[in-house]
Amino acid sequence: MRKSKPKKRILLPDPKFGDQLVTRFVNDLMVDGKKTLAFKIFYDALEIVDEKLAKKEEKSPLEIWKKALENITPSVEVKSRRVGGATFQVPMEIRPSRKMSIAIKNLILYSRKRSGRSMAEKLSAEIMAAFKEEGGAFKKKEDTHKMAEANRAFAHFRF
Repeated sequence: MRKSKPKKRILLPDPKFGDQLVTRFVNDLMVDGKKTLAFKIFYDALEIVDEKLAKKEEKSPLEIWKKALENITPSVEVKSRRVGGATFQVPMEIRPSRKMSIAIKNLILYSRKRSGRSMAEKLSAEIMAAFKEEGGAFKKKEDTHKMAEANRAFAHFRF
């Protein structure tokens, strides 16, 4: 597309909570167009979070999930930039929509890598870890921030 930007698609809110962010998360969780299964996995994961963590924290599982996403959302990233034959890792701010998509993708990626029986168990474990500021997705955010901090000297190469 040379001239026009593609139109943003409007996501319908999910049936249980009425939240568009949940639908966005489920769309990324979905494999081979199995949306019903993806919703079932997500809701089961939130039920497990409710049993294990929500009673202690006195928060709803949806609030815990949102806080976990917030904890693993990066604010800066590094992009490669060639300047005079050398490649520099230039730290850059991330736009809000990309921040959220990175957080969602990392949460799903690291929950898939976890060991466990079902995807719902793995996802709930990663949500609880992210809520407590630990786990793979949180470590990924920390590493991204460290890399951006280390390459702050090249910030003037921004494009």
